[in-house]
Formats: sequence, structure tokens, C-alpha cells
Amino acid sequence: MTSIAFSTCDLCDAHKGDSSGEFRVLPPVFRDFGGLVRFAGPVSTVKCHEDNSLVKAALDEPGQGRVLVVDGGASLRRALVGGHLAAAAVRNGWAGIVVDGCVRDVAELAACAVGIRALAAHPMPTDKRGQGQRDGPVLVQGVMIRPVEWLYADEDGVVVAPQPLHAR
Repeated sequence: MTSIAFSTCDLCDAHKGDSSGEFRVLPPVFRDFGGLVRFAGPVSTVKCHEDNSLVKAALDEPGQGRVLVVDGGASLRRALVGGHLAAAAVRNGWAGIVVDGCVRDVAELAACAVGIRALAAHPMPTDKRGQGQRDGPVLVQGVMIRPVEWLYADEDGVVVAPQPLHAR
């Protein structure tokens, strides 16, 4: 469970005058699928297309409270995260997963104590080709997200900033 106290609305109020482009809000196209609606943490990234090999590799590693941001190219043809990977995320200490693409095993995802956002559910699994990129900048719905930036997600939306914005 995320122990960080924050509200994306409060963060937006505090940074609404930001003209640097460092504070970013993702478009409101993501649905909530995980057992936690509110999550935050430093970002790790995967870029892949209809192949979740690197997503699995990332979630099998210690998450240390990070959020995995998956640039799936907004594909609506294959699910990049399912029940097994969500369980791995919980087991390995990930705070959340944001997928610019689809997920599957919706009932299993909802039972996992991890935040999960994605565009939609789709029952088709991915191919396993070992293709993609890890921990580089990704473009998610037109918003650039880089590893080690901070992502905050709650009932109102998802925001990204280059450094932690919450009170420590």
C-alpha cells in the first residue's frame, strides 16, 4: 500500500502555473484495474509492442516502491499485463503499473494490492519475442516520461514530475 499522502488535484493546484513542462498530467484515458486506486513512486520504464517479455522481466525484479510505466504504443490488440504479472508486482514490491495498452485477467488484477492503470481490457496474450527497451524515455499518450521521475495516480488522474512532490 502506498504510504505517501498526496492528491493529484492538490499537486495540480500547486503546479498549475508551471510553464517549464516539467509537471505533466496524463490525458484522462486510463482505467483503474488494480487493487489500489492511489499509488506513487519513482518511474521505471519499458517500451514494447505486443510483446510483454521485458514487462515480465521488470516485474520479476525488486520494485522498491517504483511505478512501471509501459509504453505499449496504445495497442488495443494484446494485453501486456495479466494476473501473473500483477501478482509478481505485489510480491516484488512495485507500487504500481501504468500501461499505455491493455491488460487482462481483470478480476485477478482487482484482487492484487498494486495500482494498475491501462487503456482497456483485452483477453488476448502477447507474443514472447524478447523485444523492446528498458529504462529509457517513453512517450505515453503524448506525454514524455523518463526513468526516475515521479508518478502520482489517484481517483482524479495521473501526474508526473522530475522529482518527488509530496511532503516527506
